[in-house]
Amino acid sequence: MSDLLPFFRAWVTDPRKVSAISPSSPALARLITSEVTETSSPILELGPGTGVFTRALLDRGLREDDLTLIEAGPYFSSLLADRYPKARILQMDAARLGRENLFGRGELSSAISGLPLLSMSPRQIMGILGGTFGYLREEGAFYQFTYGPRCPVPSAILARLDLRATRIGTTVRNMPPSSVYKIERQNRGCDRQTA
Repeated sequence: MSDLLPFFRAWVTDPRKVSAISPSSPALARLITSEVTETSSPILELGPGTGVFTRALLDRGLREDDLTLIEAGPYFSSLLADRYPKARILQMDAARLGRENLFGRGELSSAISGLPLLSMSPRQIMGILGGTFGYLREEGAFYQFTYGPRCPVPSAILARLDLRATRIGTTVRNMPPSSVYKIERQNRGCDRQTA
């Protein structure tokens, strides 16, 4: 309940950027972070909003100073700075990740994304994924949730970036119900149904 008011305030200010009707649930946060362990660091979180996924990452044993949070909204950025003072918080557009020199190549273990990819252009999605995978280790993964019936990254973009998407689960304990996809380099093994 404590996240509803800040979330609603941000949504009223810029509904296109928030693109959700309520904060993500703890059930979705557990699902999207389910493959993360305390040795999975450092981690990049994109579009953390009120920090529901951030809290789940900390609950999984990660240290706050191993997290970099990329948040475009000034209201959410300020809220996150208050809640997670040891995390690295950058107020910027995630589509510009590849143009910035935020990390070394292969420095990051994984990325957790709360970004509304379904409301973004192919160019923005390319910028987000291309930039993120430039920083991820070879075995690194990008975790993305969606309210839609399939992976929110178009298959043409996955093919162009030589990536594959695998649905790792769905939760109805979110409003609306959501699925989580693991996106990784094509050469990685996969034993679940691909998108």
